[in-house]
Amino acid sequence: MPMYSGRRIERQQLPYHLKLFNSHTERLMGYLGNVSEEGFMLISELPLIVGADFSVELRIPGRDAGGDNCMVPIRLDATCQWCREDANPRHYDSGFKVLDGSPEYGQLVKSLRDYFSFSPLNTPA
Repeated sequence: MPMYSGRRIERQQLPYHLKLFNSHTERLMGYLGNVSEEGFMLISELPLIVGADFSVELRIPGRDAGGDNCMVPIRLDATCQWCREDANPRHYDSGFKVLDGSPEYGQLVKSLRDYFSFSPLNTPA
């Protein structure tokens, strides 16, 4: 099946990978490679079943009500759209479409976009 290359969705590449867990088993599935509002790419050590639905959980650094550091869970449901071998041996890239994204997931995508975007300075160089 030919791969569609005319993407129109802005993705944020993640130089430091966020861990993604299976919500039911609590086992690590892999690491996020990029994200968009509509989906994400997972980098894993095992190939995933294309067409399967997954309940997943991201755990991102945050702070609890007392101001202490903690891992904040973001749960969502997603369908695996494709899976292929990664450039790294024994790793696979899988594309997911988010089915049930939480407001927290939308905020994560926005925060990553803001963090990794360049904005012009208001002062002359």
